[in-house]
Amino acid sequence: MPRLLLVEDDSTLAEALSLALRGLGHEVDVAGSGEQALEALFDRRTPTDLVLLDVMLPGIDGFEVCRRIRARDTVPVILLTARGDAVDVVVGLECGADDYVVKPAEPRVLDARVKTILRRAVPAQPPRQRVHTIGDLELDADAMVVTRAGDELNLTSTELRLLVEFAEHAGQVLSRQVLLKRVWDYGYAGDSRLVDAAVARLRAKIEPEPANPTLLRTVRGLGYRLVKP
Repeated sequence: MPRLLLVEDDSTLAEALSLALRGLGHEVDVAGSGEQALEALFDRRTPTDLVLLDVMLPGIDGFEVCRRIRARDTVPVILLTARGDAVDVVVGLECGADDYVVKPAEPRVLDARVKTILRRAVPAQPPRQRVHTIGDLELDADAMVVTRAGDELNLTSTELRLLVEFAEHAGQVLSRQVLLKRVWDYGYAGDSRLVDAAVARLRAKIEPEPANPTLLRTVRGLGYRLVKP
């Protein structure tokens, strides 16, 4: 049974949402602030499979909480935001969130998003090639580990799946919609901004010069392509 950490300062909303999610088969812990969430997550006395994180929190906001989580952990994060405009969405994704849901969140929609993210944590099919060399990187697609000079890079599960997809189709242009289907399992109803934000985060970790990428190249109007040196 998946264990979720719901971070929501509105106690009435938190109680209603956690009750609904428990009824849909999840275990739910609740934190009323970002500080409480970080303490609960990094304490690790109870493992967390996914974080549902409200953006508008007292003290440190959800964006900053997400940044601090990403600095130390790869646990999936879904942002809950009352503001669905492009700027807020992009900021949230660039902080390292795996997805976002605009409030008020319908429990069954949220349940579907949670299950999709947790399901894709394990590759559906075995990779065609176990080890890929990408410049000075080595990607073990079975172990889902990326190393540089023997040191493991701290990539999130989404970033790892994205890199595996590019590595297994090196030289091919992959559109945002194709990546949404293969990596996020969202199909054509997904938000292409998820792809752009994840690619930007991945570039920051694997490219020698992220502002001038040589590995993950943008093909204007089409998508992205991995070029192996």
